[in-house]
Amino acid sequence: MTMDLLCTHVDQIRPVKPGTDGCEECLATGDGWVHLRMCLSCGHVGCCDSSKNRHATRHYRTVGHPIAASHEPGEDWAWCYADKLMLDPA
Repeated sequence: MTMDLLCTHVDQIRPVKPGTDGCEECLATGDGWVHLRMCLSCGHVGCCDSSKNRHATRHYRTVGHPIAASHEPGEDWAWCYADKLMLDPA
């Protein structure tokens, strides 16, 4: 994945693996989700902002990890919450 030159947080991307197959918090509470996002700093999997709980954004606001990638089959993009930028695949 190539990172947009305007994104100032690419240094926080780590080689991570997803922590779960679904949204970690929704799985714990029995809730559902629309789409999944994976934190590129720690591997946390959270639900997207179209989901009622918005756990991926909550993860960013709680721990400050700025970049999450789509965790959906066939999707290859990421979002920097801090810089509000879409990061495109190479």
